[in-house]
Amino acid sequence: MSSRGPAYGMSAQVANKMASKRDQGLEAELLQWIEAILGEKLPPGSFDDILRDGVILCNLMNKMMPGCIQKINTSGGQFKMMENINRFQDAAKKWGVPEIDVFQTVDLWEKRNIAQVAQCLMALGRACYLHPEWKGPCLGPKPSEENKREFTEEQLRAGEGMINLQYGTNKGANASGLNFGNTRHM
Repeated sequence: MSSRGPAYGMSAQVANKMASKRDQGLEAELLQWIEAILGEKLPPGSFDDILRDGVILCNLMNKMMPGCIQKINTSGGQFKMMENINRFQDAAKKWGVPEIDVFQTVDLWEKRNIAQVAQCLMALGRACYLHPEWKGPCLGPKPSEENKREFTEEQLRAGEGMINLQYGTNKGANASGLNFGNTRHM
């Protein structure tokens, strides 16, 4: 982020729009959820600063799927830290987070789209419901399940004879007032 100069014009408008999508309440809720899973207090700071190096994200995935991330870089240059973020993304996809909900590495590292990072973590919390072996806290609404129904042939035929109220009614309908091909008399 330090290598980028200030944004002007259209770039500034895009940056402002991205920043307006952030929800401070959601970010605080996500940090509390992470603390509950890790069982330890997170360091003080903003949402993006706490998660930026990817170490906490990797530890989170290792709590959810033990041993899924073998090596976590705690020191080194920016590429080592970005490697942590990539490892988290791969583990999140294996856990069941849809590809569309996974953020890009630069969204977090360069703090370009923190709202997408929050969306990914929400999807991770929802994916917990899909794992009955997971005994920790889940986050967000439970995903819906398929509710397949079987109807007998008799039930299907009974429904064909009914006029549904969704089709409306024709009571009081007539053709008065319609004048196709008739000229207007003045």
